[in-house]
Amino acid sequence: MTIPLQTVPVYTDVQGLNKLKYASDENSPETLRLVAEQFEAIFLQMMLKSAHGESNEDGLFDSQQTEFYQDWHDKQLAISLSTGKGIGIADMLVKQLQMSDASEQKTEKAEQSFPADNILRQAPVAVIPVSPQTISEPAVSLNTPQEFTRHLWPHAKAASKNLGVAPEVILAQAALETGWGKKINKHASGESSYNLFNIKADGRWQGESVSVATLEFREGVAVRETAKFRAYASYEESFADFVSFIKTSPRYQSALAVAGDAHSFTRELSAAGYATDPEYANKIMRIAVGEPLQKALELIKI
Repeated sequence: MTIPLQTVPVYTDVQGLNKLKYASDENSPETLRLVAEQFEAIFLQMMLKSAHGESNEDGLFDSQQTEFYQDWHDKQLAISLSTGKGIGIADMLVKQLQMSDASEQKTEKAEQSFPADNILRQAPVAVIPVSPQTISEPAVSLNTPQEFTRHLWPHAKAASKNLGVAPEVILAQAALETGWGKKINKHASGESSYNLFNIKADGRWQGESVSVATLEFREGVAVRETAKFRAYASYEESFADFVSFIKTSPRYQSALAVAGDAHSFTRELSAAGYATDPEYANKIMRIAVGEPLQKALELIKI
């Protein structure tokens, strides 16, 4: 009996693979492919968890709630990355196991071996080195304030805990900077930079960057310029870097000192030169208390 793929739950742990093992009594190509994708998802989840373990040593996101969300997010990201073509590990496993099965059938036709056993046994041979920093978050739809808020609200809340600023204000700033996610800077390849706060890539930045035409206000006059902006592998990295950028920059300490007051914080942020638009602080506050964001927050039942 072959398991219909649409009825099989997606697992990211070894126990899940065992459930798949005992749910089927034949080595169908569909089951082989499914189990290979599950192993790839487990591998990716381990790599993501390892990457978070290194990046969170500074304590920026040190809370049980954030750890719970991050673990859930990693599982969903691993599943998404491993579905379909994935990053190639599943394809390698399927090819290797098909060759192995063909060889075994010639000498031991009576022996029936489930693919999950082979995957767990042969995985060290098939797995190729993958750097966590090269794994980018899958593209998500941010076409409306509702989608923008639903996807980014957990990150805004995590950043809020570290800055002391209301999460609505942080999300409103990201919405202003990117037009609710529609104008996020992109690489020449078309891939997103995930930069939600348009932080520029100055001499302190050692990561990737994108060059973008921007509108700056010089002595009250709007001027077109080309500038380099920081690029990340995910929206989570963008929020984390925003927190670090604000907390470690001497120029924004006056804003941090009044973080509990949204109006004062945005005014000090603007006065410190975060943006050259003289209406920057007012625009953030209008979005923060505006109907689009408030309705979106009601829908996700914060």
